[in-house]
Amino acid sequence: MTVQRRQILLGALAGSAVLAAPRLLRAQGTALRVGDQRGNARAVMEAAGVLKDFPVPITWSEFPAAAPLVEALNANAIETGLVGDAPFTFGVAAGAPIKAIAATRQGQDGLAILVTKDSPAKSLADLKGKRVATGRGSIGHQLVLAALEDAKLPADFVQLVFLLPADAKAAYSSGAVDAWSTWEPYVSQEEVLAGSRALVNGNRITPGLSFQAARSDAIAARRPELTEFVRRLAAARRWANENVAGYSKSWSELMSIPEPVAERWFTRARTRVVAIDDSVVADEQRNIELYRRARLVRSEISAAEVLDRSFADAITAGNAAG
Repeated sequence: MTVQRRQILLGALAGSAVLAAPRLLRAQGTALRVGDQRGNARAVMEAAGVLKDFPVPITWSEFPAAAPLVEALNANAIETGLVGDAPFTFGVAAGAPIKAIAATRQGQDGLAILVTKDSPAKSLADLKGKRVATGRGSIGHQLVLAALEDAKLPADFVQLVFLLPADAKAAYSSGAVDAWSTWEPYVSQEEVLAGSRALVNGNRITPGLSFQAARSDAIAARRPELTEFVRRLAAARRWANENVAGYSKSWSELMSIPEPVAERWFTRARTRVVAIDDSVVADEQRNIELYRRARLVRSEISAAEVLDRSFADAITAGNAAG
């Protein structure tokens, strides 16, 4: 890969905005360095009580989106973190030394191209030539590409405006863009609190994967800690699916977001941690090929080579925990 191509792909991760520095939440000794997005892994693991007696301290670093989290992995600022399949793919294509050690699957109602309640648009076709905000290299970006391809519309059918979530929300709310392709909790928040409508969601046209990514050197040096982390993350997600009402309440209090937003998200998502298996490999290869067709990834990437199956037993144990 040329230096120029690597810079282009890393730029796709960063987007047009300056990457926000992670907020250091706790640091102790030889802690496992974990990246998180607000209200994600840490929130569910703390609510489920699975972080008690973890074998080493955890240093949590918080990011506004997955792209800067992948950048932090690439820079060795963190050792592991949960990201969507799209930014993971961009990171691998850019040469980041990472692999996926676990995956999550969920309902895709919460990945959507939104319009405001007063928008005249009724379908994707009504967005011809319109401005759609999303994050460069994000799962929202993936959704736009997949939706256009599914509808047999050209890639330039809409004008993409690449923004991080806070800026995208501001542009969407002010009418500076015509639609917003985004993910949870933004989708449920806009639907419940602002009456936004989804023109398209990710069901059927996107795999609905996220990955627990880890640096390759961390996989080699910190396997026991990473194994324990994914086991407990799987157990926490299982607990959350069995206690939607309780988790919605605790999450909404933590995030200062109305409880109905959380209930909508968790009820329809049913997020679960799954082991890397043949179906996950096939779905990630599908993602890679989507980006190759869009000429956003030009290098050949084998999903089987960047997805690590060796943590499967730990994930199975976490999902089976009583």
